[in-house]
Amino acid sequence: MSAPGSIRSSRRALLAVIGVLALGACARHQPAPDPSAMATAFLARNAGAPGIHITSSGLQYRILRSGPPDGLAPKGADEVKVNYEGKLLDGEVFDSSFERGTPAVLTVRGLIPGWTQALQMMRPGDEWQLFLPPALGYVAKGAGPIPPGAVLVFRIELIGVLPAASPIGRG
Repeated sequence: MSAPGSIRSSRRALLAVIGVLALGACARHQPAPDPSAMATAFLARNAGAPGIHITSSGLQYRILRSGPPDGLAPKGADEVKVNYEGKLLDGEVFDSSFERGTPAVLTVRGLIPGWTQALQMMRPGDEWQLFLPPALGYVAKGAGPIPPGAVLVFRIELIGVLPAASPIGRG
C-alpha cells in the first residue's frame, strides 16, 4: 500500500499534467491574428509618424532624399530604372535590387498599384520609403513569401526614366 504523502504527490503531479495539457489545447484553439486588423492598426499608428505623407488611396510614404525638382516624372507607359528593397512589417526582406547590386528596369503600369502611384509622383534622384496597404500591394492573394493581406514596406530609389516611344503612350 502507498503512503498517503505519495498519493497526494501523485495527484498533484497528475493535476499539473492535466493543467498543462488543457492550457496547450486552449492555445491551439486561439484564433490566428487577423491580418486585416493588424494592417489597419499599423497604418493608423504609422500615419502619425514624423514625415509621413498620405495619399487619398491610403498610400503612405516618407521622402528620404529628393532629386532635382525639374526632373521628368514617369508616366504609366514609361520604363523606370530603380533600386529597391521590399520587406514585411517584421523586417523580413523579400526582394532587393540593392542586395543584387543591379538596378531593375520596369514598366510603371505593370507594377502593383502602390508602386505605380508613387513612381508617378517621384523624380529621378528621389528616394522614398513606401508603406503599402494590402489593397495597393498584393491584396488578399499574397505572392511568394508575401502573405495575403500584408502591409508592404519598400525603399525605392528612382535612378532614371525611360520615356515611352510615343507621347500618346505616356499616360
